[in-house]
Amino acid sequence: MSDALHVQLEVNGSAVTLDVALTETLLTSLRDRLQLTGAKRGCNQGVCGACTVTIDGVPVRACLSLTAACEGQAVQTIEGAGGDPAIAALQQAFIEEGGLQCGFCTPGQLIAARALLEQNARPTIEQVQEGMSGNLCRCTGYHKIIDAIRKAAQRLHP
Repeated sequence: MSDALHVQLEVNGSAVTLDVALTETLLTSLRDRLQLTGAKRGCNQGVCGACTVTIDGVPVRACLSLTAACEGQAVQTIEGAGGDPAIAALQQAFIEEGGLQCGFCTPGQLIAARALLEQNARPTIEQVQEGMSGNLCRCTGYHKIIDAIRKAAQRLHP
């Protein structure tokens, strides 16, 4: 690979070393090189949120993030969120409230919702709407997702 860069990062708690093109996106590295397919390739423009992951705990769009820029940082995908009480509460609430249908956007929704709840333990409806505005869903309408996030918040912070 010409113009390849040697990048070391942490992915879901494991050290990873990749040789990547300077223009390779984190989404491509995760999906095509590491077979972590929870982050979805949706719009490739950072609008839909289907590719949401966290870098050092901050939600980002993997389709807009360059792998080379992630040198030394911790990346977490939905695959690495097992055992996280907030993700577990969100998953259960999404099921109970019907906050998912096809599941395409769900990993990104869960990662974004967890970040929202880390910033605001008991968000209002309006705060959930604002916090999740970068994550699109074409199946459910947003009321069920909002209800699920608020239910998870109540369970996590009674």
